[in-house]
Amino acid sequence: MNDDVRNIVLGVLAAGISAALGWLARTYLWKRKLRRKQAFFGLPDNSESLLVVNRDAGSPDLAVHRYDVFALLELAAIIKDCGAHAEVITQDAARQGFGERTEFCVGGPGSNRRMAAHMHAMLPGVRVNTDPEPGPDRLAFQIGSERYRMEQGLTEYVLLARLTAGQPGLTRPVFLFCGQRAITNQAATRYLARNHERLARKHGHNPFVLLLKVVNSQAYGPDVVELVADVTRAAQTELPAATTAARSSHRAS
Repeated sequence: MNDDVRNIVLGVLAAGISAALGWLARTYLWKRKLRRKQAFFGLPDNSESLLVVNRDAGSPDLAVHRYDVFALLELAAIIKDCGAHAEVITQDAARQGFGERTEFCVGGPGSNRRMAAHMHAMLPGVRVNTDPEPGPDRLAFQIGSERYRMEQGLTEYVLLARLTAGQPGLTRPVFLFCGQRAITNQAATRYLARNHERLARKHGHNPFVLLLKVVNSQAYGPDVVELVADVTRAAQTELPAATTAARSSHRAS
């Protein structure tokens, strides 16, 4: 074997080794990224999850608002990427505990009784005005001492929460998407899909409750979303009796 042939063979071998090492490195990084995503969502390979959908509050039929359907599609893509499976059920058919399967619950307490149950159990510091009568406080959020009113199509709010029953990390999480309108539910699912890596770095496996603002949805749809505040502590702290009584009085008046 002369020097030219030897150099060619060595070059081919070096290129092959470099390509193999590059492939192994990319595969390792991809798997590490996937494992982190699976851990954050509580969706290991071939696991089961639950998608709980609300009903369209503006429809007399048992229909699902199209923006809530879009929200389910956003979540289905996350579940598929994690290699997990999903069962879709309506809010009135969900009669089971939480913690065994990751759950994604979409819709406000006025149209989703499952959401109402979760909020009562895990978010005692949050109240949503579900009074159907029109007024400035209709669908407003009360979080601790702060109130967040909706300006339809201009300024709308949604809560995005990752919660666990009992000790964090020991059960599968429940994700809540509680918006003042259906389009805000989709905005929250899209925000989660885009920012789950940053949220995982910041919160790890710990529960969190974020208040998001959807800006000018009549022009931008669910795409322009701002983080208002991390309201985890306020949302998980029981409201003072005076505040609760004031809210009850307001609804009765």
